[in-house]
Amino acid sequence: MSAARGTRRAAAPAVLALLLAGCVAPGVPAGQVPACAIGDRGAAASGVVLMAQAVPTASWVPCVEGLPLGWHVAGLDVRSGSGRFWLDSDRDGIHAIEVRLTGRCDTEEATEIRSDRPGMRRFEQVAQVSPQYHGRRYYSFGGGCITVVFRLAGDSRGEPLALATQAIGALRRADLAEQVRQASGDRLELDPPADAGGTP
Repeated sequence: MSAARGTRRAAAPAVLALLLAGCVAPGVPAGQVPACAIGDRGAAASGVVLMAQAVPTASWVPCVEGLPLGWHVAGLDVRSGSGRFWLDSDRDGIHAIEVRLTGRCDTEEATEIRSDRPGMRRFEQVAQVSPQYHGRRYYSFGGGCITVVFRLAGDSRGEPLALATQAIGALRRADLAEQVRQASGDRLELDPPADAGGTP
């Protein structure tokens, strides 16, 4: 590895910590925050890359664009075949929202509604309304699925649902792979298999 390349990689967590100060819970390493963009180039954080590697068929990868006041990233868990991160809220509780990336999802008991994301089908499922709002939102696409799980304890559900979901973005796998190549000079195994772009 060249000295310049090593410097770029070492500096990334420090830059991320500055940009997301106040949005990260104590104990969560800055480099694990799945931010959609960090630094001058606006490249995705390493947490997003890890999720893309974990689900090699997924044509989209979830990420955090920015969080409203009172919300912060509380954790990231990535393993072969799946990746997830979750958000805590000072009003809606611990683990109020969890975002999962998997190769597929079961939407049989969910209702399909008009999608707010191009290239994805959207499904909604409400499991409980009171005393805690518990529901799931699925975004199904070629080779994968993003599931947003809500466990909201606050009195007002509309505002946190809108604000928190607006803060959750998604990056195209091809764009993410190109960012990694430009930043590191290396080819990262992020390109999906030839059969991963089928109909959701």
